[in-house]
Amino acid sequence: MDLKQIPKKSGLPENSLQFNYPLKELTSFKIGGNADIFFTPRTEEELQNGAVFFRLNGIPISVIGGGKNLLISDKGIRGAVISLQHFSEIKIKNENKTEILIEAGAGVLIDELADRAGENSLSGFEDFGGLPGTVGGAIFMNARCYEKSISDILVSARTMVFNPSGIEFETYLFCADDWDYKKSPFQIHTEGIKIPENGKIIVSAVFKMKRADKTEIKAQTELRRKDRIQKGQFRAPSAGSTFKNSRKIGSPSGKVIEEAGLKGFSIGGAQVAPWHGNFVINKGNASSADTLKLIEYIQKTVLEKTGFLLEPEVIFAGEK
Repeated sequence: MDLKQIPKKSGLPENSLQFNYPLKELTSFKIGGNADIFFTPRTEEELQNGAVFFRLNGIPISVIGGGKNLLISDKGIRGAVISLQHFSEIKIKNENKTEILIEAGAGVLIDELADRAGENSLSGFEDFGGLPGTVGGAIFMNARCYEKSISDILVSARTMVFNPSGIEFETYLFCADDWDYKKSPFQIHTEGIKIPENGKIIVSAVFKMKRADKTEIKAQTELRRKDRIQKGQFRAPSAGSTFKNSRKIGSPSGKVIEEAGLKGFSIGGAQVAPWHGNFVINKGNASSADTLKLIEYIQKTVLEKTGFLLEPEVIFAGEK
């Protein structure tokens, strides 16, 4: 199919579609090739119509959140990449009750949501202050900060579900058995961020909050932001923590990597940050191939020295 014919054939708004779109600027690594199609719907109806059109025409569908835990191939991503950046509404519910609810679109930045909660004297997001990424991505990854997981405050998520019979919306109600350390029930993807036949896209979510002192909430949120800055999380393009921590190892992954003598080690433009063992950074000209080789080298070296295989927190996406 001639990609330029898609707006006419699909009926989708022309301003929601871009072609041969550079994805690297959407990722915190600042690495990666282009998307054949970049689709930014503004409503659930547009999202559903686009997904139906792509599916009927055999066009692979991927979804990108804030791009903060993502390493995109140098060759880019074939098919359509959907971004819910316009799903950015925040609503506060049950304001007169002890447990207040906040509903946020999948495209809302977590740090923005933490600020909004604080301004309304609502406690629950303080530990996520300064966390890069979106609501959708945080739920998908079950983001965890300072011993607190996003699932600890999740009530429900509205999702678009891909079924053999069609594509429809449904509500997922939180069930503790579905979640674990940095694991969510939405992680059924086997090819990076590509949506499988039975996949789901998170559209929005509801979180439970509690009333608390505004000054204390804002102080705690700012404390977490400063801690991220002090650790050097934003000093160079990176995905933050590259590997998950494991209780089996007994030490944080960053410390294990440092003890393996890898701090500062480089492959091409990719480097283990000189200031933190668990940050793989882009020194300025890293390719996706460089970064993947470095991640695999770290795994191999740590395995040889400790017997433990580090599990990447970063998602790899795109054409190999």
